[in-house]
Amino acid sequence: MDLAQSASGLALGLFMWGHMFFVSTILISKDAMWAVTKFFEGYFFFGTAYPGVVSAVVAGVLVLVMVHAFLAMRKFPANYRQYRAFTGHRALMGHEDTTLWWWQFLTGFALFFLAAVHLYQMLMHPGDIGPYGSADRVWSGRWWPIYLVMLFAVELHGGIGLYRLCVKWGWFEGKDPAASRKRLKTAKWALTVFFLVLGLATLGAYMKIGYEHRDLVGERHTPSWVVPDPKEKAP
Repeated sequence: MDLAQSASGLALGLFMWGHMFFVSTILISKDAMWAVTKFFEGYFFFGTAYPGVVSAVVAGVLVLVMVHAFLAMRKFPANYRQYRAFTGHRALMGHEDTTLWWWQFLTGFALFFLAAVHLYQMLMHPGDIGPYGSADRVWSGRWWPIYLVMLFAVELHGGIGLYRLCVKWGWFEGKDPAASRKRLKTAKWALTVFFLVLGLATLGAYMKIGYEHRDLVGERHTPSWVVPDPKEKAP
């Protein structure tokens, strides 16, 4: 069960890093984000977009999240007595890695709700992903507060989780385990800061585009070099 929990956590952590890079293409241009979206919808392979492909991927991620959460819950405090015992030991020891686990627990609990809402939206409305569709959801749909909280929860949870995986299974461990752990922790915080800055810049870009596009909600962006798809015109 530990191996399955680690494998599912690793897969989700790497997926989230990739996801961040994909959605952050909005910082390059609307056309770049459109191209990434259509790539995952199969547009460049089949000549037309199939949003259902995205729904299939999201369904797989949702199953992986549920499996990972089920495996992780067995390590959570099961009652108030266990909670008091853990918090007492954590305060007494002052052990940094134990405190990191506690933050991982708190952010994981928050993600039970935040990730489920986000994944359901993507599962049911895959065709709404795009430069204007995503920006309208963030701004006019008032999703930005959820995305802001989820950004911090995901990056803290994922970063801590990947660091703990390296320690648990001895990845990148050199001749001096203490020195290796220190280097891993430095790398973990550097990556966390990097992805938080990237995520905040990306969310800000979607909010700006959504604000500017607030009177045209429903309109879809199409690059000038592409023949517009009639199905993507504003209702």
